[in-house]
Amino acid sequence: MLKPLMLVLAGLALPGLASAQNLVEGEHYEVLPEPVETRVDEGQIEVTEAFWYGCPHCYNLEEPLNAWVAELPDDVSFQRMPATMGGDWNQHALAFYAAEELGILEAIHDDFFHAIHEEGRSLTGNAEIAEFFSDYGVSEEEAQQALGSFAVKSQVNQANSRMRKMRLMGVPALIVDGRYLVSPSSAGSLANMPQIAEALVGKVREERED
Repeated sequence: MLKPLMLVLAGLALPGLASAQNLVEGEHYEVLPEPVETRVDEGQIEVTEAFWYGCPHCYNLEEPLNAWVAELPDDVSFQRMPATMGGDWNQHALAFYAAEELGILEAIHDDFFHAIHEEGRSLTGNAEIAEFFSDYGVSEEEAQQALGSFAVKSQVNQANSRMRKMRLMGVPALIVDGRYLVSPSSAGSLANMPQIAEALVGKVREERED
């Protein structure tokens, strides 16, 4: 996780970031060393959130991020990518993709965060995760099968490969068009991250029009 000192700069409001022209590389965002291939239809702009369920800063980002995502236009595709740095990170990535495989990801996503950060649950063992999933219309047996399936493990491996290509060193992070990286430190605060991403989406639109 990024150090808390880098995450609490909430006083740095960004009223001037209404357009892409006001963005400064190295100040508001970083450019990835190598572009990462996006996974969206032609004409769309991909915004990927890299996160870990166990990260309190990722949890605190959810409210402003979800509000922003709810208003995204049709040409922007938002995707979540669980970070994989071993141990509990990978276990939570398994939970994410297993929930997606079971068709309950949308239902459990916010609740999974809440259970960890508000209820003090670890949700790191397959049995505990399966029990949690059983409240969302699947049996514990179905959940266990999904958690151990080849398809789900392959998705975790793909996320790990993608994260390494992005050279991510911490979460939360927003990656726009496979090229531009927004972190809490570059944005000035968690709440500012969607604002920077919005401006970068505008930057990508302008680049495509040139």
